Amino acid sequence: MAKKPDDVLFTNENGRQYGASHQVRPMKEAITAAGLEGVGFHILRHTYASRLAMAGVPIAVIAEALGHADERITRRHYAHLSPSYVRDAIRAGLGRMGIFESDNVAPLVA
Repeated sequence: MAKKPDDVLFTNENGRQYGASHQVRPMKEAITAAGLEGVGFHILRHTYASRLAMAGVPIAVIAEALGHADERITRRHYAHLSPSYVRDAIRAGLGRMGIFESDNVAPLVA
């Protein structure tokens, strides 16, 4: 049987909608089991979106996965790129442009 647009997607064992607090204990248990103390849903969501962006997933797809109506929200708040990813992407692009030989590049030591 097909679901209607306003039907609840996930239900509890009684077929009812989960309440806002139903995710708190399982989330805490999962975070503790993963050794990620101090991490919450928002940080995991941010990491998920950022990792997708660094894997080359288009921002429009990430916005859809996060439920954003406008991809500008995703770009501004979730799709931050790590400095090493930006550096590596630029170096890879320059190498393909013939600006420098990739085997002739040495990392800078800070």
